[in-house]
Amino acid sequence: MTGLNERRFFCSWSGGKDACLALYRAVQAGGKPAALLTTLNEDGLSSRGHGIEPGLLRAQAESLGIELVTRPTSWEGYREEFLAAARTLAGGGVGIGVFGDIDLQVHRDWIEDVTSDAGVEPFFPLWKCERSELVGQFIDAGFKATVISVKEEVLPAGLLGEELTAETLAAIEKAGADLCGEDGEYHTIVTDGPLFMTPLELVTGGTSERDGYTVLDIRGKA
Repeated sequence: MTGLNERRFFCSWSGGKDACLALYRAVQAGGKPAALLTTLNEDGLSSRGHGIEPGLLRAQAESLGIELVTRPTSWEGYREEFLAAARTLAGGGVGIGVFGDIDLQVHRDWIEDVTSDAGVEPFFPLWKCERSELVGQFIDAGFKATVISVKEEVLPAGLLGEELTAETLAAIEKAGADLCGEDGEYHTIVTDGPLFMTPLELVTGGTSERDGYTVLDIRGKA
């Protein structure tokens, strides 16, 4: 699929740079964003993967002018919950799902299986693109993102709270990590850019250790 031709889509939304760039490219391809779909931990207090609290996800969605759809789930129930959400969206005329995967084939296979069952057509605007091309477009377009977690054995905690710039990316690459963090080496939250009506302001606190990651405590500015 090269163009979306005014078709409505939902974006699988982590709150980070890859999901945001996928959203941006889908809009550039002519698609009409209808929803951001985010899975949360079972308690509903943070997103799965990036650990972003729902208030910040809502702030992103409001600034983007796109509805946020969240589904709390365990890892065991993840497929069922994602499938149910995708089916609901498809039933409302949102027939395309946009995903920020770059080259992890097992992820793509899972997505294609679930979207097929949901009656949704998957769109992978970042697939097999060069890492430098992706991060370069993200920064050159004017998006702003903050590093909010790093995998302990790969990247230093000193990167936490840093804006994703050419210098930050050079440090990530020098450490031997994937430039885009495709294997989960680091995660970000996007706070501004060409799709945003107003920038998000973050308040940062201390750090904590969670599942092999060093995580920055963040919240929205009151």
